[in-house]
Parts: sequence; structure tokens; C-alpha cells
Amino acid sequence: MNKFFSTILLILLCGFSIAQTNNEDHFMTDTVRFKKNFRIIPVPIIFYTPETQFGFGIGVQSFLYSKSNIYNSRESNIFLSAMYTTENQFMLDIIPQIFFNKGDLFFDGLFRYRLFPNKFWGIGNQTPESNEEGYNMETIIVEAAILKRLPTDLNFGFEYKFDKYTMLEVEEGGLLDSAGIPGSEGATVSCMFFLFNLDDRDNIFSTRTGNFMQLRAGFSSKVLGATHSFNKYIIDLRKYFKLGEKGVLAGQIYYEGTFGDVPFQSMAWLGGGDRTRGYYKGRFIDHNMYALQAEYRNRFHKRWAFATFLSIGEVAGKPLDYFNSIKYSFGGGIRFQLLKNNPTLIRFDVGVGKDGNNGVYFGVNEAF
Repeated sequence: MNKFFSTILLILLCGFSIAQTNNEDHFMTDTVRFKKNFRIIPVPIIFYTPETQFGFGIGVQSFLYSKSNIYNSRESNIFLSAMYTTENQFMLDIIPQIFFNKGDLFFDGLFRYRLFPNKFWGIGNQTPESNEEGYNMETIIVEAAILKRLPTDLNFGFEYKFDKYTMLEVEEGGLLDSAGIPGSEGATVSCMFFLFNLDDRDNIFSTRTGNFMQLRAGFSSKVLGATHSFNKYIIDLRKYFKLGEKGVLAGQIYYEGTFGDVPFQSMAWLGGGDRTRGYYKGRFIDHNMYALQAEYRNRFHKRWAFATFLSIGEVAGKPLDYFNSIKYSFGGGIRFQLLKNNPTLIRFDVGVGKDGNNGVYFGVNEAF
């Protein structure tokens, strides 16, 4: 906690500005503008999650103002980051998000490299704590999506996703060493997805009004070079209601389903900083998952807000197992808006789940 407030104080004293990508939280310092339509922002990165503990690094975000989306005032950008954590994890990301034809076409890409010591408890929704074991894995992910805009806030398109998982170390005699779990010897996933979404949120950082609805449906196939063939479906529905001048009620329904020969790396993972806060991400893993969460946010000061949240969710191998041991979590936190004219927030949350599960999350912007 002291480190959290020390970090906040340092940011305030230095007068930092702030921004966010889709995947990582970070703080931004001074900018370098080479031309009117191009801007580079160096980004020192600080974050904390149960999966990584404290993490730090450096990033660079480039904005291309000549390629803007005129329909919602969002800018094309390319983000590059390199991070290291106190759990000896290394992460490298390159994330281009480029609008073409004034926003009628959108390219969303990702290159990700991970050396990531992690924890594993097995597959299923009732795995005991005593199952916990460590493993180390190298991950390479490449994603490329093209979306076409339909009036007024609809988008559809296609995505190709390539994942390469190389197991570097597992515990001798553990589940990943002896249980024949798919992916325990590594995996290559090669997927084609169909995407459809509706997005009319007022902003993507700390939404107050609007809707976000996304459907992703795709398959991994040995024909495309994969070691495992399976289908995957994701439904993500979010709704935001203003409650008076200061309050916002946010709700989310999330479903992820995988069917076929699925490596554990591509299954549905419960937990993390975005859904069912309070559980280690991957504490429960299975072919299917649902998560429901509601959050009340109140801006009690021009730049300060508090939030409380409640989540329920479950992983399962088949639908009847969804009710075996429903996982719930609850908690809250505070937010601080660094810039008067920028909606981006610093977020500090504490989540509490069943059976002693809990988590602390320190980063940027709302969970959803």
C-alpha cells in the first residue's frame, strides 16, 4: 500500500500524463512531436497484479493523427512495450491499431512475446489448492484483424491468430508432467475468427454511457498449421447507465466456450484484473466459462472516484457443471483522474473471492 501511494505522489510531482492500450496499464511522460500529424510518447510502466506482483518497464506510443476515425474521434496508434516483473516474467508487446478511409476500415494487430513463470492447479471448477504447481512457458502470439464499419456503430470483420506455446519447465511428477493434459508438452494454435461488434461508448477508458457488444467465433485447425483442432466462441456484452451527475452503473455478461481438442493455454481462464477480480487468473480453467459482473462508480470529486463491484462466474467442462461450485467475488477501490481534460484513470482495487481467494490490482482505467 505504501508503494502505491508513493507512486501516486511521484506521478503528481512530475506532472505525468497518462494513456492505455488494450492489454497493459501504464503511465506516460513527456511527448515528442516530429510533425503535426505524428506524435511519440515515452511511457514508463508500473503495475501490480496477483499473477505478476510488481511489474515495471518502458513503452513508446506513437499517434498517427492523419489516420483518425472521424465517427468517434479515436486516433490510430502503435504501442511498443517491454516489461519485467518481480516474478521473473518478461513481456514484449507491439500493438498497431490503424484506421483507414477515415474510419471505415480498422486494422487491429498484436505481436506478443512472453517468458512467464506461472501457476497451475489442473482442469475443472473444483481443483484443490493442494494441486498448485509452478511451470515456465515461452509464448509467441501474432494477431491481425480487419474490421469494416457499418452505420452507425457496428463493425464486422475477420481475424487470424497464431499462438506458439513452448513449455520450458514443469514440476517433476506434477500434473503437467504426468497427467496427459492437452498442451502440457507445448502447443501451436492457428485460428481464423469472425468478428462482430457494436461500440457506442462515450470513451473506452472510463465509460459513463453507451454499449459494447462483441461476438467472436472461430476455429483452430491442423490444416492451418495447428497442433490442436477446436472451435472457440466469445460473447462480451456491456451496458453503462448514468445515475445522476456523479454515478455510473456498469454491467457485463461474458461467455467463452471451446470445443474439441483444446490445449489448456486456449481454454477459458477464470480470474484476473478484468473479470472475477479476487481470483488468480487461471486458478480455475476449463473448456467453458461465464462471468457476470456489476460495478457502481461514483465521482465524488472532480478527479477522484470510488467503485464497488460484485462478480459471479464459473468454468465447466459441460453446461450442467456450471452450477457445481459457483465462484463469487466482491470488492472495491479508488480511481484518480490525472488530467482534467482526459478521462484516463489510475485504478486501485481489492477483490475478495471464496475460500480465501483475494487479489490486489493496481493499474490504469476501469476493468470493463
